[in-house]
Amino acid sequence: MSAPTEGGARRQRVLVFRALPPDQLARLQAAHEVTVADPRQPGQAQAFEAALAQADGLIGSSYPITPDLLARAPRLKVISSISVGVDNYPLAALQQRGILLCHTPGVLTETTADTIFALILATSRRLVELANHVREGHWQRNIGEDLFGRDVHGKTLGLVGFGRIGQALARRAALGFGMPVLYHARRAVDLSAQAPELQGRVRHAPLDEVLAGSDVVALVLPLSEHTRGLMGPREFGLMKPGAIFVNGARGAIVQEAALLQALESGPLWAAGLDVFATEPLPLDSPLRGHPRITALPHIGSATLETRHAMAVLATSNLLQALAGERPQAVYSGAGPVAD
Repeated sequence: MSAPTEGGARRQRVLVFRALPPDQLARLQAAHEVTVADPRQPGQAQAFEAALAQADGLIGSSYPITPDLLARAPRLKVISSISVGVDNYPLAALQQRGILLCHTPGVLTETTADTIFALILATSRRLVELANHVREGHWQRNIGEDLFGRDVHGKTLGLVGFGRIGQALARRAALGFGMPVLYHARRAVDLSAQAPELQGRVRHAPLDEVLAGSDVVALVLPLSEHTRGLMGPREFGLMKPGAIFVNGARGAIVQEAALLQALESGPLWAAGLDVFATEPLPLDSPLRGHPRITALPHIGSATLETRHAMAVLATSNLLQALAGERPQAVYSGAGPVAD
């Protein structure tokens, strides 16, 4: 049996399966017995699986905790994910066993919205392509129309999903760039209560209307059984000729073959992608070198400040759960189209 701490609470066993900042690892070690084992790192998979058998709590991200792995953790009480998305966890199995799942919403909202809007700008103005044009020594004279980009200001932005990140993106678009915003979600948001500054600038609409009426369509919703493969041939076919598609959500929401077809012979002018169905993106993926795709390595929340804030919240969630308290951010599920 684990020894009690100085305050009387029992020290429990925690398995850290992704590196934590030293200050947050120290918080855990002060309260519990901690094993650090990242199964993605050479030589650590065996230690990870061995520690599962005794783990009361897990903390980490970006590694699938399958039902099989869960079955090897009979003592598990809580998983604290250093992420907003929870598609790496077997939700039904967790619910069946009464295991708490925590995540980190809120702290990454503004950073992720920054990234998605930067991707909208970069894709529309062809910033990566033109930066490489200079870097590679091709800029010998003023560029011609074949390298011109497209305006962002004043264009209509369509958002699929309208939670925290969607609303933050809408503020950047509507208030900063004069962009009318259409959005689709399970239900219309009460803007007077949640985002009064967006009243008169943002409108809820059916998904087909959002796709057909927008110059730029951005995905800002979670991956779930309802949203997997949501963007397919029919949906891309509804979009405006010359439209831009941006995905800052999850890669599996998009049928990637349909996206490529929409770029080659459909309505899309360009796409900006921060996420992919398989990550890291395989070297032989046709998305990787496509001339009209601006691709990023899943950096939505990847700033020093935000990643540390996510680790702080995830650590707090875990400590609170193991102490028998209600954590700050328990995952409560999502419906068909929300973020």
